[in-house]
Amino acid sequence: MIYFVSDIHLGGGDEESARQTERRFAAWLDRVEADAEAIVLAGDLFDFWFEYRRVVPKGFVRTLGRLAALTDRGVRVLFFTGNHDMWVRDYLTRECGIEVHTRPELLRFGERRIFVAHGDDMNIRHDPLLKLLNRIFRSRLLRRLFAALLHPDAAMRFGHWWSGRSRKAHDTAGAPDAATTEPLIEYARSYAAEHDVDHFVFGHMHFSRDFRDGTLHTVHLGGWDREPSYAVLDDAGLLTLKPIDA
Repeated sequence: MIYFVSDIHLGGGDEESARQTERRFAAWLDRVEADAEAIVLAGDLFDFWFEYRRVVPKGFVRTLGRLAALTDRGVRVLFFTGNHDMWVRDYLTRECGIEVHTRPELLRFGERRIFVAHGDDMNIRHDPLLKLLNRIFRSRLLRRLFAALLHPDAAMRFGHWWSGRSRKAHDTAGAPDAATTEPLIEYARSYAAEHDVDHFVFGHMHFSRDFRDGTLHTVHLGGWDREPSYAVLDDAGLLTLKPIDA
């Protein structure tokens, strides 16, 4: 089985809620490890992650320990960076055996072709502000300046403040609905017109949706703040969206 999950946002919120989220995610990993051939983390595993050359954020030992144990057993763990944890270096690969992907990719599992993306920087050509912020946050020069000029303690404080501000803005905007996934479906439709794809998997919108239109199939993974879900690709090549039990 191939499992897909996203938007856990480990470390987000107050200390108690962050601990509960990690325990819940760790319990989910324990449940799927029995038959998992691969686990695809489709972005925003962490609420904020900035990795220096010799310094990484503390915490997350329950998650990282389990992921390392999975890769030690031969289970592939693929991590697609999201807008909250795009600033990774090589720590997760060296210490945990995780395969890090920094851009959307078309993956092949058996006979099935799965396009995986977090979804934060896709189909935003009509939003100048999002385009600008996307360019700023992905700038290698600005990342180097951020690392050189800010002590890690200051960087972590700023990062958690920014992530919290982003979450509050989404809460103010109200709960996401099916309309929030439409830009990603439009992107998938355009991409599928030129490529052979069996399924699309997206995160970012924090809304669970299994959308089908003819041969087009997109799965949108729910965020763990509202309606956590995961997708599983079975041996027959069927991709199914499932809720994560409380």
